[in-house]
Order: sequence, then C-alpha cells, then structure tokens
Amino acid sequence: MTTTSAPSDRGLVRAVGAFGLAAAIANIMIGGGIYRLPAAVGETLGANAPIAYLVCAVVMGLIGLCIAEAGSRVSVTGGPYAYVEVAFGPFAGYMTGVMTWMVGITAFGAVATIFMENLGKLLPLFASPAGRATGLVATFAFLATVNIVGVKHGNRLNTLMIVVKTLPLLLLIAVGIFAIDPAYLKPTEAPAVSNVLRTSIVLLFAFTGVESALVVGGELKDPARTVPRGILLGLGGVTVLYMSVQLVAQGILGPALAGAPTPLADAAAIALGGWGRQLLIIAVVVSTFGYLSGMSLASPRSLFAFGRDGFLPKGMAAVHPKFHTPWVSVIVQLALACVFSIWSSFGALAVISNVAALLCYLGCAVGAWKLRKDGVRIEGATPFVMPGGATIPILSCLAIAGLLTSTTLDEAKVLAATIAVSTVIFFATKKHRASLRTTG
Repeated sequence: MTTTSAPSDRGLVRAVGAFGLAAAIANIMIGGGIYRLPAAVGETLGANAPIAYLVCAVVMGLIGLCIAEAGSRVSVTGGPYAYVEVAFGPFAGYMTGVMTWMVGITAFGAVATIFMENLGKLLPLFASPAGRATGLVATFAFLATVNIVGVKHGNRLNTLMIVVKTLPLLLLIAVGIFAIDPAYLKPTEAPAVSNVLRTSIVLLFAFTGVESALVVGGELKDPARTVPRGILLGLGGVTVLYMSVQLVAQGILGPALAGAPTPLADAAAIALGGWGRQLLIIAVVVSTFGYLSGMSLASPRSLFAFGRDGFLPKGMAAVHPKFHTPWVSVIVQLALACVFSIWSSFGALAVISNVAALLCYLGCAVGAWKLRKDGVRIEGATPFVMPGGATIPILSCLAIAGLLTSTTLDEAKVLAATIAVSTVIFFATKKHRASLRTTG
C-alpha cells in the first residue's frame, strides 16, 4: 500500500488529553436542545425515552470514531469537508461544505426559537408573536454588529463555561428525584421501531458536536488512546446527564411533559418552587445565547469561503476595511437565520439540521475508510486507527441510513432542493473557479 502524505497545520502543540477532549465534547454538545427536547421525546416515547438516548449515543460514538480517524489523517482546518475532499475530490468536499452550512443555519434558527421562548417567560414583552419577532430581529442585529466590529469581541462573547450549563441541570436532578411519581416511569408497551427512529433523529440535535470537538486533531496527545477514551468519557457523561434529566422531567410531569415549551422549567417549578423555575429559565437563556454567540462567529465563515473560492459572488468574501471581518457573510448568514427562526418551528429546523448533519457524517464514515485504504496520513504522525477494519464505518453507515428512513417527504424535499441548487452552482462556476486558481 502506498502511503500518501496529507496536508497538515504545522506548529500545533499536542497538549489535549482524554479528559480535555471529553470536556470539549461535553461543552459543545450541551447547548439549548436538552432544555426543549425532553418534551418531544416524552410525547412520542413516554417512559421508553431512554431507548432514544442510547440510540443517539451509539450512533454518535460510531460517527465520532470515524471522524477521529479521518481527522488524524487529514489534520487541517476545515473539519469534515476537508476530510471528504481529500478522500473523494472537490465535488464531494463542496457538497459536504454545503451540508455543513445547512446544519449551521438551521441549528442557528432552531436554538434561537428556544432562546426567545424562554426569554418571553422572563420578559412578557417578548411572549407575543410580534414581540417574539422583534426580539429575534434585535438579537440577530446585535450579534451581527458584535461580529462585524471585531472577531476578538465575538470570542469574548463565546466564553460560557460548562459549569454554567450543567449546574442547574445537576441541581434539578438532585432535588427533582425526590418529586418523581414512579407511576409516570413505568412503560405501558414496547415502542414501535418507527417511533424510536423518528424520535432519535429529532433528539440527535442534542448530541451533535463530537465532530467539532475532534477537529482539533493536530493538538491531541497520543490520538490512538486519547480519541476513543475522550469520546467514551464525553459521550458517556453527556448521555447519563441527558437520560437523568429526561427521567426526572418525565417522573415529575408525566403526561404534562408532552408538548411543554419549557419542560425543565416546569419540572423545576414543582421540585424547587418558583425560584427553581426562574433559575432553569435563566440557565437556558444563558446557554442558548452563548450558543448563538458562537454560531454567529463561526457559521458565516462558510459563506465567506464559498465567496472566496468562487462558488458565490466575490462580494460574499468582502472584508470590512476598518474592522477586518467578513461583514457581508455575517449579515447574510444572520439575516437568513433570523428569517428561519421567525417563520419556522424548533422541531422542523432541528430535524432538517439533523438530516444535513447525518449526510455530512455519512461522507465522513465512508471517507475514513477511503483515507485508510489509500494510506493517507500526515507526514511524521501516527494516525488513529479504528478497531475492526471496516466494521465501524459500515455500522455507522447502517445507523445513519436507519435514522434517515424516518425523514418525512417535506424534509426530504428541502434537502433535495438544496443539493440540486448546490450542484448547479458547482458546475456553473467551474470555469470561474479555474480562472481564480490560475490568477491566484
């Protein structure tokens, strides 16, 4: 087998160990979804909810291992689209980039709806439809301004500590366990497989993030040991936390859990009283705003890259003359996210985001196998190698395919339209992109 040298980011220090990687995974995964999703899971599965959490944990564990191997062989900035491009060429890499952008904009909008729902509980001014829309416009305008004025300000806004996210959840679990009605936790019948798959694809929203944490492949100490241990610790810890939160909410609220817009705050109100409800609402507002801050810094860079590389008009890659930030892509991305959050529900946006993410993961799973087969590796580095040959990539693909079977026709149409338009753009700009490479 011929060993192919892959590009790498030189000069990086390998200083991140298993616990550091596990903390990074948990910090990225625990966002706003867990504050909203227990209601959706409880509505379809009730006391059988832990099954969906286990399905998501297993799927993300398999995918995480695939991304880890791909990242240890192609350790450059860019993450999944870079892995897929090295494995299968420019078109596959570009489509993965499109799906990554799709994840960003729909997840952005989905979390914005959670943020505004809970802000409306604290400030009734934002509870009405008009107030909600006004609040969303103001929020996105503020985030756009912050990220246009300077990237360092965006980074400062994106410094929420994991303890701020988890402490209220741990408090709810510790106290709420004494308020559980055991009758609410007894399954009445085995769930249908279709219900488990549909619930899992919605719940997956709370489990995504492993791929982002593993993008720092060039900074991991002893990746062959650190990656599997970090994934096991991070995913395992988050899964236990999520399942505990679900069981406490289900045990306290019972039938009232289904469809509740603020399920954890409702459970806290019973277990802790009025102050507990306020604490959980404040926690979700802080957590979701932190997520929105991070996404407003990161997600516009996809549009910027498309403009820079000739897929979109070059104006999309414009850099502000004073602040040196990609101001046009920031405005366009946040404006689109704002429209989505005003006109779409959390559930619809979350599922579209998850389907796009699963397509990215599918490319990474197959890409990891292809990179290993081709002997691609970073010069002077030992790649992480998944056990069992092609077993894990195959299992990952099967798991992804299983989840995708629960996609509805309307959701499939949105993704199909995105792929069709993106394909037209790819081939329509081929000559222009070739000229850019020649002149560049």
